[in-house]
Amino acid sequence: MPRWRRNRGERVREQDEGERLDTSGPRLAAADLGAELGARATLVQFSSAFCAPCRATRRVLGEVADMVPGVTHVEIDAEARLELVRALGVLKTPTVLVLDADGRVVRRAVGQPRKADVIAALGVAV
Repeated sequence: MPRWRRNRGERVREQDEGERLDTSGPRLAAADLGAELGARATLVQFSSAFCAPCRATRRVLGEVADMVPGVTHVEIDAEARLELVRALGVLKTPTVLVLDADGRVVRRAVGQPRKADVIAALGVAV
């Protein structure tokens, strides 16, 4: 069962360490994102215009992408991409998806993540 962790007043959903990843789940291509996938992993952030935690999340994900070779950060305006938001079940911003090199969603979090948590999530993707 997934656990919920509090993070600065937000609920953040994470997968348990032993939770099996469903590789038949959503797969995103560069055309879906409007940007190229990272060679090793892609951090996809769904944001909205007046979301303060989205700005902090943008900074954290950008720093991690700059730090880890082959990792790309893509930010998507949730209001402008409603078809993708609905298809992926995004209910709140910020929502962060970690994609592996093939575009499969391997981790998902809602709320502002900590840098250490993002780096740990990337360990599953790379």
